[in-house]
Amino acid sequence: MCGRFSFSPLAKIIEDRFDVKVDSTRYKPRYNIAPTQNLTVISNQNPGELSFFRWGLIPFWAKDISIGNKMINAKAETIAEKPSFKNSLKHKRCLVLSDGFYEWKTISPKEKIPYRITFRDNSLFAMAGIWDSWKNEEGNMINSFAIITTTPNKLMENIHPRMPVILDRKDEKSWLNSDDTVQLQSLLKPYPVEEMTAFPVSKLVNSPANDSPEVMNPVQYLL
Repeated sequence: MCGRFSFSPLAKIIEDRFDVKVDSTRYKPRYNIAPTQNLTVISNQNPGELSFFRWGLIPFWAKDISIGNKMINAKAETIAEKPSFKNSLKHKRCLVLSDGFYEWKTISPKEKIPYRITFRDNSLFAMAGIWDSWKNEEGNMINSFAIITTTPNKLMENIHPRMPVILDRKDEKSWLNSDDTVQLQSLLKPYPVEEMTAFPVSKLVNSPANDSPEVMNPVQYLL
C-alpha cells in the first residue's frame, strides 16, 4: 500500500514542473502526509490548477464519510472491476503530486523500519490517482481521492509487497485526458528501478503529527 508521502517544493517549482497555477495562500510544504488530510492533486476536471482533495476516496453513493478511511489505495489489478473505483477510472482521474513516499520494512514481528523512497535526482513525480465527489448531510461537496498501487519493482520488493503507480512524465497528460480504458490500465505498472533510491529514516515519521523536514533525513539502524 501507499499510506504516507511528502510534497514540499516551492510554489514556483510546482508551477514550472506541472504547468499549473498554485494558490500560495492554500499551498504549504508537507513532509509527512497522511490519509484524511486535504492534499495537492491535479484533476482531469481542472488540469490547469492545483486542487486540494481529501485522501481516502468516498464514492458518490456512500452513506458515510468514514468509508474513505479504508479506501486510500486502489489496486491496479482490480481497479476496473471494483464498484467503488471503476467509474472513477473512466471519468475521474488525478495526479497525486509527490517528492517521495514512505514505507515500513518488517525486520521482525516486533520491529519495522521506515524507509523513504525517492527519485535518485530528487525530482518531483506524479502518482496515478482516481477521485470522486460526495455530498454530506449539510449539502457540502467533498472531493476525495485514492492512490493506485501495483506490484513492486526490484527496489521496493525488499521493503514492501506493493508500491504506488508512479507515472512516466510523458504519460501524465494521457492519464488525465485519455478516454481509452485499456490504454489507461497499460500505464499502471511498476516504475523503473534504475531511477529510484530508498534509505531508512527516523521513526519520527511514524506519527503524522511530526510534519517537519527532519522526518526525511537518512538515519542508520543497528540490526
